[in-house]
Amino acid sequence: MADRPAVHGYWEADGASKDFTHALDHELLAAYVPRDARVLDYGCGYGRLTARLAALGYGDVRGVDPSRAMVERGRREHPALDLAHQSALPLPRADGHTDGSYDAALLFVVLNCVPGDADQRAIVRELGRLLRPGGVLYVSDVPVQRDARNVGRYEQHAAHAPEGTPYGVFTTPDGGLFRHHPPGHVRELLHAYGFTVEEERTGTSATLHGHTAGHVQTIARRRNASRATP
Repeated sequence: MADRPAVHGYWEADGASKDFTHALDHELLAAYVPRDARVLDYGCGYGRLTARLAALGYGDVRGVDPSRAMVERGRREHPALDLAHQSALPLPRADGHTDGSYDAALLFVVLNCVPGDADQRAIVRELGRLLRPGGVLYVSDVPVQRDARNVGRYEQHAAHAPEGTPYGVFTTPDGGLFRHHPPGHVRELLHAYGFTVEEERTGTSATLHGHTAGHVQTIARRRNASRATP
């Protein structure tokens, strides 16, 4: 049975017009992903990083996103790119997506846009399936922020959220729903689905709404052993 990670309606409406901001660390990418790698940009949005990879000389790159509006925008802006709308997991074998068929994958701010634990697990499990043993997953993620504005947003959402909602979930005035993660969350999620963290780098990025937030970029490698499947 297919998994259908929840796609917030924001990404079919106002969110589809947003310009994404997390930059590839070219040095980090080059250290782990050779130019001849087959790369999947999962949660590619409108293909910003898919296009960047192509410009850097990566010749076998595919972008996939569950938002139809995002992919349609990407096809308008980057008609030469291989961008696909795919709402359910696993990705279809008919499109050539078999177990271990990719050398590397990007997961840029995707987990921040998927608040549910089960949905996050489904995504990371699928990437573990698609990456070959030894393949590289490059994650960019926004952790829990400590400034008053963000703490206020977390607390405001928590006051009205169902019991068990993770700390760090918040909404934006234009209708977005996001989640910032506590330290160790992404590392633990990757480990549970067969990845070993090789390197982490911290920095800052502009947000979709014109603020600045800290980020963590992680390189993880797919282990040879079997993945967990909770």
